[in-house]
Amino acid sequence: MNATPLQSLSAVEAPCIHGAWQLDSYLVEEKISGNTFRPMGDHPTGYALFTPAGRVSFTLTAEGRKPTTDREGDAALLSSLVAYSGTYRLEDDRWITAVDVAWKPEWVGTEQMRFFSIDADQLTVRTPWRVMPNWPKQGPTRSIVIFKRCS
Repeated sequence: MNATPLQSLSAVEAPCIHGAWQLDSYLVEEKISGNTFRPMGDHPTGYALFTPAGRVSFTLTAEGRKPTTDREGDAALLSSLVAYSGTYRLEDDRWITAVDVAWKPEWVGTEQMRFFSIDADQLTVRTPWRVMPNWPKQGPTRSIVIFKRCS
């Protein structure tokens, strides 16, 4: 009887999240209806950077952002941006960031948890369900953000 060789640990390890990931798409899903919408347009831009030393930087911007010439315009640009950085840890299918810099000051000092999966060169990120101040009438929503690994 031939024994089946055991698969090595390295062959069954999860894909590595370390590196640079370019934003491919950003959707928000409504929990009650299942409808989705694109809060930053059809072609947002952004990156997620994960270092092996445990630091993450996450920046998303809406399509069509234009330079402004006044404070009101500058303030309006905040609604078309998501940006934060901090140290992160991985726990199963979650990454948790201890935020130390953020576009929203109330995030600094918090932990932000995201679910993630990696399939080949695609990183899919899902937020937990929550009511967002940007669109409270939709009730609980979650963001679904897809990145492609930078080559």
